[in-house]
Amino acid sequence: MVVTGHTSSGGPADPRRSHQKPASIRDVAQAAGVSYQTVSRVINDHPNVKEETRRRVEEAIESLGFRRNATAFALASGVTKTVTVLTSNTVLYGYAATLQGLEEAARAAGYSVGVRVLTPEDDLDRTIATAAAAGGGLVVIGFDRLGAAALDRVPSSVPCAAAVEAPPPGRTPPRPAVWVDDRTAARAATEYLLDLGHRTVHYVAIPTSTGSRRSAAPRAEGWRQALVAAGVTPPPPTGKGWDAQAGYDAGRKLVRDPDVTAILCGNDDLALGVLRALHHAGRSVPGDVSVIGFDDAPHSQFITPALTTVRLDFQGLGRSAFGLLRGQLESNYQPPEPTLVGPELVRRESAGSRSA
Repeated sequence: MVVTGHTSSGGPADPRRSHQKPASIRDVAQAAGVSYQTVSRVINDHPNVKEETRRRVEEAIESLGFRRNATAFALASGVTKTVTVLTSNTVLYGYAATLQGLEEAARAAGYSVGVRVLTPEDDLDRTIATAAAAGGGLVVIGFDRLGAAALDRVPSSVPCAAAVEAPPPGRTPPRPAVWVDDRTAARAATEYLLDLGHRTVHYVAIPTSTGSRRSAAPRAEGWRQALVAAGVTPPPPTGKGWDAQAGYDAGRKLVRDPDVTAILCGNDDLALGVLRALHHAGRSVPGDVSVIGFDDAPHSQFITPALTTVRLDFQGLGRSAFGLLRGQLESNYQPPEPTLVGPELVRRESAGSRSA
């Protein structure tokens, strides 16, 4: 049993206590002749407590009419079991799934989770200060430039962890962080299209967290590396956003070139827009053009044709990011090594051999 604090019971058993303040964890400690840390260990069923000590604490709890209260425990112990997530988006699949994994892990550990959505108009320093003032720690979802900027500006005194875009080789994020190797995954997806007989692969890019150049993002790098290794000059990447509208706009440009036969998209929402643009142009998928997405969002297997895509373990990212933060908040907690499921190319209907 894990609890996070205590208050008095609803009605006092002893009339003499009717106008007194609810008993605190320190009252229990004083009554039992132990430290408040020992009281916490007893209530949380920690094994390293002597039976005689446990009995005295339990008797004090019963006599004082104690019950759990997270705020009371936080004030008494200095541990605030709260996590605030800083993210610029809660709708796109990668962000939402990361947040889901984080929230599930936090809830299982007895933590509450708050979310602060970042906007370009925010004063980041003020936003971070407000979030940090809530206590606990921060988790930054830094998949984009705004999230990456927030991560850079979190003071070193604030417990913080992050889920980020894969950093360039030899560089590490400013705070403990987890990521997936989408650079290698994009390279494998591009190689798959080349193996199907396509002479080149066009790329519809997502924005990068590391700068203004689309080609600097890890997925773009993986795509480019595969083409260069095959002796193919990479065509200019296109795309100006994350959503299906951005994919549709990019797709309308690409369909003007009859030599375009294979398109890799930076996420599944972009791929959805590209598929619509191809449909409007009368180009069949995969007969005329093969399309591969990224992320394996839930809708990708139900569109027509079902989308070939790269599956990433976003929920695992969220769980692992919380584990890194929890290790900073709890002195007796050692976060396990991240156990992320590696990227997987999910082969469905939207990619096929190049037509003769």
